[in-house]
Amino acid sequence: MTEMIVTVANAERVGAEILADVLQPPPPVDYLHWAVENIEFSKRESQFAGPYNRELFGYFDEILRALSPDDPCRIVTLMKSAQLGGTVLANIFVGGSIDMDPGDVLYVHPTEGNAQRWSKTKLAPMLKGTTALAKLFPMKSRDGADSVLYKERVDGKGAIIIGGANSPASLSMITVSRQVQDDLSKWEMNTAGDPEVQADSRSRGREDAKIFKISTPLVEPGCRITENYKQGSQERLHVPCPHCGHMQVLEWENFAANIDEAHPENAHFVCADPECGGVIEEYHRGQMIAGHEWRADNPSAKRFHRSFELWSAISLLQSFERVAREWIGAKGDPAAEQVFFNDTVGRAYRTLGEAPGWEALRDRAAESTYDRGHIPAGFLIVTCGIDCQQDRVEWQVLAFGRDRKRAIVDYGVFPGHISEERCQLALNGLLTQTWPNAFGRRIGLDLTGIDGNAFTEDVWDWVKKHPTSRVIMLRGVGSEAAPLLARVKRERDKQGKLVKWSRRFYNFAASVMKMGLYRNLVKTDPMQRGYVALPRGLEDEFFRQLTAESRKPERNKKTGFVSYKWVKAPEQANEGLDTHLQAEATAIKFGVRSLPDALWDRYEAERESAPDPVQGDIEDLFNAVDAAPAADRQEGEQPKDNARSVASAREKYRKRMR
Repeated sequence: MTEMIVTVANAERVGAEILADVLQPPPPVDYLHWAVENIEFSKRESQFAGPYNRELFGYFDEILRALSPDDPCRIVTLMKSAQLGGTVLANIFVGGSIDMDPGDVLYVHPTEGNAQRWSKTKLAPMLKGTTALAKLFPMKSRDGADSVLYKERVDGKGAIIIGGANSPASLSMITVSRQVQDDLSKWEMNTAGDPEVQADSRSRGREDAKIFKISTPLVEPGCRITENYKQGSQERLHVPCPHCGHMQVLEWENFAANIDEAHPENAHFVCADPECGGVIEEYHRGQMIAGHEWRADNPSAKRFHRSFELWSAISLLQSFERVAREWIGAKGDPAAEQVFFNDTVGRAYRTLGEAPGWEALRDRAAESTYDRGHIPAGFLIVTCGIDCQQDRVEWQVLAFGRDRKRAIVDYGVFPGHISEERCQLALNGLLTQTWPNAFGRRIGLDLTGIDGNAFTEDVWDWVKKHPTSRVIMLRGVGSEAAPLLARVKRERDKQGKLVKWSRRFYNFAASVMKMGLYRNLVKTDPMQRGYVALPRGLEDEFFRQLTAESRKPERNKKTGFVSYKWVKAPEQANEGLDTHLQAEATAIKFGVRSLPDALWDRYEAERESAPDPVQGDIEDLFNAVDAAPAADRQEGEQPKDNARSVASAREKYRKRMR
């Protein structure tokens, strides 16, 4: 009889093996591997269509490693130029997290409008076009699990929550381990306080949290991304010289010193090692990036907060020549310089903060070559800005020339409220008024802009009587991220009806323009780009008003966050500044910043030539009597041509006649 052998398993061992399977740690969260395996760019998204290529963007590797759970840091900051691939990094972080390590991810934009646009144009295509994510997000609405601002995994294990920093509700009642704070420099205080503090608090309960702060800088002091970069490890990309191997940072100042404005295509760097001094050209860039190293200026912060800096010269997405041409086009124009430093150099634009001394401007005006009420040679486009007060309206006339130059022409006050007939009649007269230029011609207003922020209905009652080509409404906004000029969004009244003025109402970036004006006012060379010409004959009070404001820090008592705002000196009126900015905004609407040379030539031919016979013979110009001193004129009386302005006009005319 055959004996049956029964093998009995070791129960303790079986239990241990089952427990080991259950407790087996998940695979490591490797964003680099995930990006290579899953991210693919379409031709619409990138000039480098196809799978994610680490060789092209090798400098992103360390940033993605910092974002992984294996790195102990809690905060990762990227201060960068625009269009450098920051959104790609954020998408890899979000997509990789929700796929490999399910949980809730918060993605915060400056506004809910920005959030919705990103969700539709960036996130939705990524969820649809990435195989690993498409199965998790079938893009079918079910009980609110798929909306523009909320994307939940099909198995309910995690969601992408999208919000705006301007909405406190977006930053409340949630706890997340991972979040992206995008365009951080553009975040402004909301009704509940500091949105950055609110967003950070959403991860306070998670010890293993990762907070990714990413943005181009704006204005310093007060730039959020710059402050975060300084608080972090301050890691900069070092690359080897292609000639000697010396490791160095490609600095903007190095590049700027090697731009030939006549040949921007030859722009280059020079090796920082004085013993080498080799020329570093664009074709060296790929080789240099391949040997890059990230080095920290503040290494003690790496364990908690890693911060990185990148700018356009490193990126294959922008050529050296284009960087050089952008600088040549922006140099000397503060508003354009700010955009260049923010978007191209990836650096905050440092504002003066304080206006130039009013006495210095008064003294410069006293030495001017033209009188108040006259248009000096070279200034061809004339605009007016009007500010409405309770008992008066104040106005300022500016003339604009090539190369961002402007001249103050005249300033005045009409008594009465904008709703009163006498005030409106005075403004009607202003629209038809003309001012003599240095060539004997009288030039009227090309466009007028009036403050529509206060007394809007009353202002509209006057504005609607004049064509859009003559008068527009304006409103200054304080955001340092605002465009110089933008049409007001279609506004509606309390009944929900579209207001009639919305199509001729414009917001202008008052803060940005103040910074630009104060930088330009300190220029004393009439040939400098952006020079502001000042006339003889303006009262001291005008210069006090023009320089009445300064950019001051304000500390939030609850959060301690410091923001910067323009404030005027106590008891000092600032209508001279307000009307100046309104006239400048009006000129921007007219097109002075983008006027082609051909149109400038046409205006010059029409307005700076000998007057028509009906305006007087050219001999009248040559024989013009010198103007009386400004102090001898009666208030409201138009000044006569002064000697230097007339002499200049005579000489210019004679040269044309040769």
